[in-house]
Amino acid sequence: MAKEKLFTKSYCCILGANFLLYVGFWLLLPVLPFYLKEEFSCTELIIGTVLCCYTISSLCIRPFSGYLLDAFQRKPLYIFAYFIFCSIFAGYIAAGTITLFIICRVVHGLAFGTVTVGGNTIVVDIMPSSRRGEGLGYYGLTNNTAMSIGPMIGLFLHGRISYDQIFLVAFSCTLAGFILANMVKCPKKPQIKRPPISLDRFILVKGIPASIALLLLSIPYGATTNYVAVYAKEIGIPVETGFFFTCMAIGMGVSRMFSGKWVDKGYVCKVISQGFYLIITAFALLSSCALLVKWNTDACSALFFIIPLMLGVGFGIMFPAYNTLYVNLAPNNQRATATSTYLTAWDVGSGIGIFTGGLIAELLSFDKVYLFGAILCVISMIYFNARVAPHYEANKVR
Repeated sequence: MAKEKLFTKSYCCILGANFLLYVGFWLLLPVLPFYLKEEFSCTELIIGTVLCCYTISSLCIRPFSGYLLDAFQRKPLYIFAYFIFCSIFAGYIAAGTITLFIICRVVHGLAFGTVTVGGNTIVVDIMPSSRRGEGLGYYGLTNNTAMSIGPMIGLFLHGRISYDQIFLVAFSCTLAGFILANMVKCPKKPQIKRPPISLDRFILVKGIPASIALLLLSIPYGATTNYVAVYAKEIGIPVETGFFFTCMAIGMGVSRMFSGKWVDKGYVCKVISQGFYLIITAFALLSSCALLVKWNTDACSALFFIIPLMLGVGFGIMFPAYNTLYVNLAPNNQRATATSTYLTAWDVGSGIGIFTGGLIAELLSFDKVYLFGAILCVISMIYFNARVAPHYEANKVR
């Protein structure tokens, strides 16, 4: 039997919209610690706190956006959130004080939390269910591709043009994405009635065990994406750190090509379990770079690009599987709630990683941040295999 068509016009448009949204996101991510230090003379702890505001606001809005996306038509809310997300990049230019910058970051996080839940839900709506794992894999690949381009562009532009001009570049990218988002056609859905007081209006209760494991996994991820450039500079690795994100994205891109197909064959938990081994090893090696660079700089420089490949392959095979796990635990009328719960767990962990990463780095050093991260991933793997996988097999609805 012939496969159902996946690459429709709407699917391609939402791929492009998601890619350009994340280009703007990733372009600024490694630049902002330098911006805060150079423009506002912030310490590492303050930088971590300020950057964490974005994640906290994104986290706070996700449960409510999931409910609204399940209860009403999804595209209008998705488009509105995308517009706000795009506009705030221009708002950074006017933020001449740290207070105004924090306000912009909070609003930006609210928009990001809503637009990502909307995009992840709409893409499930417009793709055939028989190719969901594969479709989510390609959708996530747009994020990974943006990860390879965005930080590299941001770090390349840093020091060559002004911060205001960097903000304009990010604004231009997301504006193009906003145009593509408007071209997506998603099916109309009937409004549903929910009980006035119900926890599952905002959280997929059956997804809580998976969320605990995912939260632990995302803590070192958040610390890596925000501080790895500062870490490399601090320990004296003579490399262009923008390529770290490129290598990570390549690993994710390659692994997503086949991991989604494994997920569609039913190997959801097995795929996630295999990813843990690579990720644990990678974070342990990243921590060891602080010692290795003193012994052999060339070997450490080479290892610094092998590590993100390992992280990319590990996370790349886990992301589609984890997303599918949540969707498979939820009925169709809770699809956005499932996606919201999945992304909320990730945001909580990333936010903790950003804050504690800055705190641990100030109290100890950055290599201890990644050693601590490797330990958390071991705990997450043990919990996933012992608790999450059996719970998923007993409660999945499809």
